[in-house]
Amino acid sequence: MDFGLFDLVQLLGALVVISFLLILLTAHLSASKMVGFRRHEKEKCFLTEEGKREEFPFLQTPHSRELTVVVPAYNEQLRLPVMMEEAMEYLENRQKQQSSFTYEVIVVDDGSKDKTTEVALGYTKMYGTSKVRVLTLVKNRGKGGAVMMGTLSSRGKLILMADADGATKFPDLEKVEAALQDINPKPENMAISCGSRAHLEKESVAQRSVFRTFLMYGFHFLVWFFCVRGIRDTQCGFKLFTREAALRTFSILHVERWAFDVELLYIAQCLKIPIAEVAVNWTEIEGSKLVPFWSWLQMGMDLVFIRLRYLTGVWRLQSREKAD
Repeated sequence: MDFGLFDLVQLLGALVVISFLLILLTAHLSASKMVGFRRHEKEKCFLTEEGKREEFPFLQTPHSRELTVVVPAYNEQLRLPVMMEEAMEYLENRQKQQSSFTYEVIVVDDGSKDKTTEVALGYTKMYGTSKVRVLTLVKNRGKGGAVMMGTLSSRGKLILMADADGATKFPDLEKVEAALQDINPKPENMAISCGSRAHLEKESVAQRSVFRTFLMYGFHFLVWFFCVRGIRDTQCGFKLFTREAALRTFSILHVERWAFDVELLYIAQCLKIPIAEVAVNWTEIEGSKLVPFWSWLQMGMDLVFIRLRYLTGVWRLQSREKAD
């Protein structure tokens, strides 16, 4: 039996349709309606410097600090002190210079197996719970889940997510703050300012292997094609939110692993929340939790699933009720 070009095209077309249906089915079956939104009883409280338990506030309540810094930390007992020393020095100096400036740092221990919580509590004892609080998650949720839980427990008018490795220098906060003001978040006070490493891309490419460079550009293409347009670096862990923008976006968030930044920005763009992107100083720190191939593969799958789940209505752009 002859097998012509037309038959081949039909076969390829059928394979494409079947593959798409399988991906769509997988996206539906693996979707969770409210991923990790409810918190364990132990996650509702923090320890004071005297060792007493007090409840965290909710993001829905009015702010009582000018700035909250949320630091997700998983097995970071070695790298966390370097970041905290720099952050606290900057924040304390700023408070001395600006008497009206108030802040808090929330270190979120994402189910670590080392002494991350003990190290973080050392800063609570040093500065008090008015300035440093530790949220210890019962089990590992992933970076997105840790940032979400810290954000939902914050008191700041502005909320900054900052990585525990200290790769971004803390004084760059002033750059992202200025960019936030430039996009004029009024009248609903909705705005997001993202630190960016895009200006360092040529230098980083020169230092990477061809394979890792291919993965990086492939990921950037998938981000652009499926989810977020106009933001060159979605993954930099230095992002500043107004309290209102944080509430609106984090109360919808589903992805708890590495691709959560993309979903956050996708939600923001869908809701027409203004987003700024500003260059920041960044240094690669040893000890990354990313596994080069498998982490990129997981993020790529997440990007496809994010778009499909919102397009098909499995996930909706609707805020959930108050966290329990």
